[in-house]
Amino acid sequence: MTKRFGGSVAVDALDLRIAAGTYCCLLGPSGCGKTTSLRMLAGHERQSSGDILLDNHEVSGLPPAKRGTAMMFQSYALFPHLSCLDNVAFSLRMRGVAKAERHARARGMLRLVELEALADRLPAQLSGGQQQRVALARALVTNPAALLLDEPLSALDPFLRGRVRAELKRFQRELGITFVHVTHSQDEALALADLVVLMRDGRIEQQGTPFEVFDAPRTAFAARFMGGHNVIALPQGLAAVRTDRTLLRPPGEGAVQAAVRGVEYTGTGFAVTLAGPAGEEWQALVGEAALRQRPLEAGEAVGLGWDEQDLRHLADST
Repeated sequence: MTKRFGGSVAVDALDLRIAAGTYCCLLGPSGCGKTTSLRMLAGHERQSSGDILLDNHEVSGLPPAKRGTAMMFQSYALFPHLSCLDNVAFSLRMRGVAKAERHARARGMLRLVELEALADRLPAQLSGGQQQRVALARALVTNPAALLLDEPLSALDPFLRGRVRAELKRFQRELGITFVHVTHSQDEALALADLVVLMRDGRIEQQGTPFEVFDAPRTAFAARFMGGHNVIALPQGLAAVRTDRTLLRPPGEGAVQAAVRGVEYTGTGFAVTLAGPAGEEWQALVGEAALRQRPLEAGEAVGLGWDEQDLRHLADST
């Protein structure tokens, strides 16, 4: 599918197949087209060309409520004057479901997200994490074939983000429905997804399992965006090697030469920042015992090496 805004192409011939019951993360920097793609799936944005199929049925011409999808917005969009129970039951009310039935189904969803005891509270009486779970319960109460999530964790503090991330994965596994989750966080995508779709300039740069996309980037952009890699120019072209598999050698040894810029303690070891001869910035993760045995100082010359099996040759030259 393609989406144009005037003369600008936001999504360029996106061709993506997501198997039923998959947790898919659309990942990429701001402006890469991931949120526009999600909005087209939801029906909140009309594609300029192409088809959208859900369970092998064309849904492009259907309004959001008729597509079999539900969307959880970044802002949660809870009604401030309604209780948690009535917020969750609201979409059922709009469909004409009787009060007793919709409340029973809403309570079941609140039980799933462990908020049944707070059913009568207003959104203002809840924490940010609790509001997030109410919004999730509201999205799930219609039993959608696919749940669409737009940066659902971005408003949470780091501790709560990790907890809610684990809950999202649990809900998806227990319910067995497809989740399509937009994020700019590599850590979030790696932790949650069965399928990571890395986007760049409206196109898919690379897709695969989290391990495939992280461990075997195909382009310099993928290696740099996923993080945890050094991109190094070699005689045979650009290559990537993981920072935890980049080895520090004495000066003059190794494949390339560098100078130490700084050393930071990470709690489980040390991150050594390095400068290449042409201004490149690299990093090596070094164990505590190794660095204590051979301390490094800023400005010190070192060589960089790796095992050949850890080198990933890249398809581009930029």
